[in-house]
Amino acid sequence: FGGLVWILVASSKVPSPILQGWVMFVSVFCFVMSTTLLCLYICGAHGGSSSWVTLVSGCDKPQGLSPPCAAVLEAYFTLSSTKPLIIYQENVAAVVFAFLATLMYVIHKVYSLLRWKSS
Repeated sequence: FGGLVWILVASSKVPSPILQGWVMFVSVFCFVMSTTLLCLYICGAHGGSSSWVTLVSGCDKPQGLSPPCAAVLEAYFTLSSTKPLIIYQENVAAVVFAFLATLMYVIHKVYSLLRWKSS
């Protein structure tokens, strides 16, 4: 869902793209950080310590805030614009998938906190 959201957000037509650019920057940065942490985890750099779970949980916070920010911005600009129907449908799809991605991040966060609590 996250990849689809960012493809739709990047291709959407909004009057103030600088706001969406900031959300995209945070998302791409968090993606790179998550990929780096995954590679380090696969290589065994975590050493089985409980601080690793705290580090990963801390890196998920900004990543979890990006989809709702994108969803709210997209919804606001979609409702306030008078674009042709095809652009409107694309923006609505970006909003729907951003909210679905937010739901997935919330579910992931709950399970991550449960895992952190048990470690």
